[in-house]
Formats: sequence, C-alpha cells, structure tokens
Amino acid sequence: MNILQRTALGLVTLCAASAASSGVLDKINAGGSLVIAHRESSVPFSYIDTKTGKPVGYAMDLCLRLAEVVRKKTGKPNMAVEFLQVTSADRVAVIEQGKADLECGSTTNNAERRQSVAFTVPHFVASARLLVSASSAITRLEDLRGKKLVSTKGTSPLKVVSVANREQMIGITIIEAPDHAKAIEMVEKGEADAFAMDDVLLYGLAAGRPKPSAFKVVGKSLTTEPLAIMLPKGDAEFKQLIDTEMKRLITSREIYPLYDKWFSKPIAPGITLNLPLGYLLRDSWKYPSAEVLL
Repeated sequence: MNILQRTALGLVTLCAASAASSGVLDKINAGGSLVIAHRESSVPFSYIDTKTGKPVGYAMDLCLRLAEVVRKKTGKPNMAVEFLQVTSADRVAVIEQGKADLECGSTTNNAERRQSVAFTVPHFVASARLLVSASSAITRLEDLRGKKLVSTKGTSPLKVVSVANREQMIGITIIEAPDHAKAIEMVEKGEADAFAMDDVLLYGLAAGRPKPSAFKVVGKSLTTEPLAIMLPKGDAEFKQLIDTEMKRLITSREIYPLYDKWFSKPIAPGITLNLPLGYLLRDSWKYPSAEVLL
C-alpha cells in the first residue's frame, strides 16, 4: 500500500468515524431534517387518512410534540419534518440504518429489537389476541388446529404464535401477511380463519371495514406488548431529550387528552374505538420509564 492509498484509507476511516459519532441533534444543527417513520394502517397509532393522504394517529401526535422539542433544543424553529412510510417488516432496519430518526407506530419494545434500536417511554400497553369472523366458534389458539392463522410479517404476535404452534404441535398453518390491512382482508374473504395481532389494532382494523359487525376479537392474551417510539441506538443525547419529554407529557397529564382523542372519540375514517385507558398502561405511567422487562 503506497502513501496515497494509506492517506485515502485514513480519510475514509475518519469520515466513517465522524458519521458514526454524530447524532440526530448534530444533523439538525447542520441544517438537516427530522425524519419520522410512520405506518399505513396501524389504526389509531399511525395510519394514512384517506381524505388527506397524510399520516395521522396517536403516535404521530406524540412524535410531532417531540419534533417541537427538537426544534427548541437545536434553536432551529424552521427545522423541516419529513415523513417516511414503513412496514412491520422493515421498520427496525429503517431506524437502524439511519433512514429515519423516530418510528411512530405500534412497535413493541422487546429485548430482540433493543439489540438494534432504542425505545423511549411506552405510550400504550397492548395484548395480542385473535380476530375471527362473527360466526366463528374459535375462542383460543388451540381451536385453530388444522386451520389457517394469519399474522403480519415482522411482528411479535407472529413470532409468539409460531413458537406456540411448534412447541405445542397444534398443527396450525401460519400465513405471513405484508401488512395489517391484508391480514384482516384474508379473514374477511375466508382465506384465513383468524388474525393474531395486538388487540387495539384488531379493534381499529375491524371498525374501519365496511361491516365491522362481521368480526369479533376473542381469546385470552397471548402476549403483553409495551408499545413505544423507536429511536437510533447509541445516540444518548437524542434519547435523553426524547425520554425527558415523554416523561413530562405523562407526568403533566398532557398525554391524557391525546389518548382520549384517539381512543375515546370519533376518528378518521369515521370510527370510535371506545377503549378507556387500561390498568396496565395507567400503572406504568405512575412511574414512567423507558426500561421494560421484555
């Protein structure tokens, strides 16, 4: 290796180290945009409003609050916010690869994902259950022996039912759907006998179908899912800023009207979930923390 090659290699290494050490706030200070990743059909957390074509939802409202804190912290009142649509399959990679700074959806904070990304304080605690047709006799996972169960690719409920099916030798045919909308459509068309997903998402998806009464959510909880906004791993300054603001929103009770807006009142596309604040979430908010045991 000659001196020119060594110099070039040194410059590449220096640039890579500099990029790795810079964080979201450094990017904003340098004139960059805050990139918010969102979902297409995770009602009411993050979804596309069909009338406006824009992402809306409970998690989106929280992320827009967090964007304001970033503006104040960096002294960049004109900081641009960009939106990037992700799926359950690619959402973790998008944050890990630095393509987005916040993922605002219905993502569970668990140990496997924490190897690649970070999470802030949970904004919801969900339980995975089963959605079936209203006329179905299915009430539990074991009732699906010899039947078809769909779940969304890249989700924790899919992993849980796959493990249970294998370990208990239930004999379920498990199908991976690309997104939640496709999964519920498969139940609607009789292509699957049940859809395993977080119960709050199941209620929201059913409420948005042409005939909501055609579905019911059944069974005991398969999992407990603390849902939280994803952040880049290793960016301590950015995480501290986001964690501090999430804790403030909770302890000041400013988050409660946002919860009511999306879970207790009519939302686009003309549905009402009527889901009061659950005891698990209420208890977790007494001492808000980004640390979870999963």
